[in-house]
Amino acid sequence: MKQIFLFLAILAATSDMAFSQEAPKSPRITAEGKNVKISYGQPSKRNREIFGKLVPYGEVWRTGANEATEITFTKDATFGGKPVKAGTYTLFTIPGEKQWTFILNSTLKQWGAFKYDQIKGSDVLKVNVPAATLSSPVEKLTITLPANKLLLEWDKTKVEVPIKS
Repeated sequence: MKQIFLFLAILAATSDMAFSQEAPKSPRITAEGKNVKISYGQPSKRNREIFGKLVPYGEVWRTGANEATEITFTKDATFGGKPVKAGTYTLFTIPGEKQWTFILNSTLKQWGAFKYDQIKGSDVLKVNVPAATLSSPVEKLTITLPANKLLLEWDKTKVEVPIKS
């Protein structure tokens, strides 16, 4: 009888823990456009200074939270005016105050950008685009794929990369 009560107590404790998990602070978001899909971890500003502080200027960034962002082209396209073959790539960026570098890398399933120096030989292309300042801050990192471009907005920064597919 004691074993039954012990089993039920353990079962109740573990099932309570399993159902009380909180939603992640940076959920995985998928944005889709014509022949392009992007999947990224969506961090929030939460009263932090983002670019130049939390995300340093001049350093490779995973372009989101947790696992590095991945972008999929369902057919051959151009990204920032440069040709890219159909496929899935890790998307890294190097933020700057006035210009950003977007990097497509063929090594998938990266956690952050911690091993970028080891995989940078797998870079498929790099493009530089201007950064713009928004008049009001955007709370959550938002990447969308409106017609013919990738649009990234977070805090008071906006960056666009032309895409043709």
